[in-house]
Amino acid sequence: MTILDKTPEGPNAARPLEQKSRGTEKSRGTEGTHGPRPPASNAFLDRFFQVTRRGSTVAREVRGGLVTFFTMAYIVILNPLILGGFSPDNAPVDVAGGWLSAAQVGAVTGLTAGVMTILFGIIANLPFGLAAGLGINSFLAVAVIHEVTWPEAMGLVVINGILIVLFGVTGARTAIFKAVPRELKAAITVGIGLFIAFIGFVDSGFVRGTTAGPPVQLGTNGSITSVPTLVFIVGLLAMGVLVARKVQGGLLIGIVATTVLAAVVEAGMKIGPGGPTNPGGWHLNTPVLSGRLVSAPDLSLVGQFDMFGAFGRIGGLAATMLVFTLVFTNFFDAMGTMTGLAKSAGVAHKDGTFPRLKSAFIVEGLGAVAGGATSGSSNTVYIDSAAGIGEGARTGLASVVTGVLFLGSMFLTPLTSVVPLEVAAAALVVVGAMMMAQIREIKFSKFSVALPAFLTIVTMPLSYSIANGIGVGFISWAVISACSGKIRKVHPLMWVVTVGFLVYFARGPINALLGA
Repeated sequence: MTILDKTPEGPNAARPLEQKSRGTEKSRGTEGTHGPRPPASNAFLDRFFQVTRRGSTVAREVRGGLVTFFTMAYIVILNPLILGGFSPDNAPVDVAGGWLSAAQVGAVTGLTAGVMTILFGIIANLPFGLAAGLGINSFLAVAVIHEVTWPEAMGLVVINGILIVLFGVTGARTAIFKAVPRELKAAITVGIGLFIAFIGFVDSGFVRGTTAGPPVQLGTNGSITSVPTLVFIVGLLAMGVLVARKVQGGLLIGIVATTVLAAVVEAGMKIGPGGPTNPGGWHLNTPVLSGRLVSAPDLSLVGQFDMFGAFGRIGGLAATMLVFTLVFTNFFDAMGTMTGLAKSAGVAHKDGTFPRLKSAFIVEGLGAVAGGATSGSSNTVYIDSAAGIGEGARTGLASVVTGVLFLGSMFLTPLTSVVPLEVAAAALVVVGAMMMAQIREIKFSKFSVALPAFLTIVTMPLSYSIANGIGVGFISWAVISACSGKIRKVHPLMWVVTVGFLVYFARGPINALLGA
């Protein structure tokens, strides 16, 4: 059995995409799908990844892969901070007193992200990067390890991934994807755009929480007082101008130029990393080179998981609820992310599906298995890939470039930490604005469509979760349609998933009852 699905990509299946790509290339002033053949050195890559057919070029795919890596590279630094530490005093300690080494987590984070992103690019041929999912790794560190050990927690992640792979192989995941109404898929894309823009604003310090008053505010006390935030604003405007003027490589140029600006500012002002004692410092990465440039990765965590230990420690029902939470978060976060990315890349068909849909779902599920098996947490598709798509990436070649860079990050950790999060945040805001264009597909004149779409869009940034937005959209769509006399228009699978989301949202009280 092969994990390559048989989604037709012949002339008839690809015609809508080719027409769209041809128009896009014309507007950019470059050759379309019937332009000159690529150089002989790039011919194999062009044929294998269907680069020209999707209206792209090898150079554009490489640039897109670079941009995606630069916007995702923070995970190599952030994931060890969430899951591990340099001693038990600064690391999340499990129920048995065990902890993960930050250096080891960083190594497996780069390894797994690199391998899975390359695999995804080759098999699914889509420009999506995979890495440790932020929602799941935080859930493991904050909640799960207080009940089980780290190896047992990672065993649950492996089980979660196996289930997702089975959903993909059997076609259940594809069927659920196709059952989602077109307007709701568009709302998911718009919501993700708003969500990643909000992430960019928060990561840059442009938007901050307050101790009293409104939940968020502009900067500090309503003012921009941080130099890193000012660098973010400069980068945002620079990237916006470059994209508006259709400069080839605009986002990549903006990221590199703003990183150089950040490094010059840091060299002159010695701002330093942010924290409680330095709230105006850089968020996560300080733009300086320090220490050795090359170091050998420690991959000791590979294979350190206990697949069924949690069931013996906390019981079958409690462990099953943890797996249920992991599956729902993983399943629908990835589904929503891939919906938005495929639309942004122009590879989605009218019904929201895209080429090699089944393969994409299966490989993404394997990312969860691999993440648990290496103790780096479940790997999933990253919405940050939208930055590379905004740069022009349309095929899996961009993912291969991103994956190779992730593998290199295991040896070049100091270089990956040079780009401050404020610079990556600027790229996310620009791409979020691009994704908002999908709002034109939603008929807001029909309130039975408008309300579920609106709830989907606003819930994602306000709850900081793609899965929550999808769940609220599913439930409201099904209930409003049924009560408006349109129950026959609700696909049976929508009702199944709606019930599942009701359980998902009520998992807290359910866990409390199980504990009682």
